[in-house]
Amino acid sequence: MKFTKIATSEQIDQKWILIDAEGQTFGRMMTEVATLLRGKRKACWTPNIDCGDYVVIINASKAKFNGIGKIANKEYFSHSGYFGSTKSIKMTELLEKNPEKLFKLSARGMLPKTKLGAKMIKKLKIYAGAEHPHTAQLAK
Repeated sequence: MKFTKIATSEQIDQKWILIDAEGQTFGRMMTEVATLLRGKRKACWTPNIDCGDYVVIINASKAKFNGIGKIANKEYFSHSGYFGSTKSIKMTELLEKNPEKLFKLSARGMLPKTKLGAKMIKKLKIYAGAEHPHTAQLAK
C-alpha cells in the first residue's frame, strides 16, 4: 500500500507575495489571493495545516470592479447581537471609507470557517496606497 505524505508545520516554506491591485479586477484578484493564503497550489498542501503564503496587497483603493449594478446595490451587514442593532453599508461607501475592510471581508468569505481560516486571514496585509511597512520581509 502507498500512503499520501502529510506535511508538518516545520516543512512548510511560507513566502511573502506582493500584489498591486491597481487596474486589476477585484473578484478575480481575490480568488487568487484566497488560493495563495490557503496554499492549495503547493505540492505539500495538507488540508489541516496552514500551508499558505503571506500576501501584501497595495493600491487597494484603485482596484477595478465589473458590473455597475453590483457595486451600487451590494450591501454588507453587521450585527452586534442586540435587538435592532443591524447596520448596513453600501459597497461604494465601504470602498471610499475603508477599502482594506472590503478586501478582508471578501477574502474571509473564501477561506474555511474554522480556527485554521482565522489563522490564514491574519497573513493578509492590505493597504489603500502604495506604501507598506513590509519591505524587509519582501527582500527575501
